[in-house]
Amino acid sequence: MITVVSDTHGTDGHRLTGRTREAVRRADLVVHAGDFTTETVLDAVEAAAGAETDTADPELVAVHGNNATPAVRERLPATRVVDHAGTRFVVVHGHGHDATALSLLARQEGADLAVVGHSHEPDFRADGPVPVLNPGSYADPRWYRPAHAELDPTETGLDGRLVLPGGEVFREFSVTVE
Repeated sequence: MITVVSDTHGTDGHRLTGRTREAVRRADLVVHAGDFTTETVLDAVEAAAGAETDTADPELVAVHGNNATPAVRERLPATRVVDHAGTRFVVVHGHGHDATALSLLARQEGADLAVVGHSHEPDFRADGPVPVLNPGSYADPRWYRPAHAELDPTETGLDGRLVLPGGEVFREFSVTVE
């Protein structure tokens, strides 16, 4: 399973609870779309990522966000491209990308899925040339519901869902990879 999170906005811990914590700990790959805020939070999420998986080398793929400290910015890039389970992801925080810029970046990188954060609004959109997933913020949802995304590789791409920390699935979607 691939777990996608964003916008932790913490100062001293990963702030993971409930199903979100379980999903991060059981993931083969954790994608974080930025705004850990501090190195302490980055380290805590990194330690939790894949902690309960059978995968020999679970991975955290992350970018910095607009609220990152200089130390976090030194450790993480603004953009990441990762290939996993036959799918290419481009990951950015999103504060510097409008819909057009994000679409151009995703096409330039040959991405099957663009992952963004920043808005704190959990959403999946497939209305452009490359689908866009925003997992929302599990820890600082602001006026939206707290959420994360779970993705399961399939023969044709990914089956995904947006999930509340309490475990309720409120949106399901698929990404087809050609």
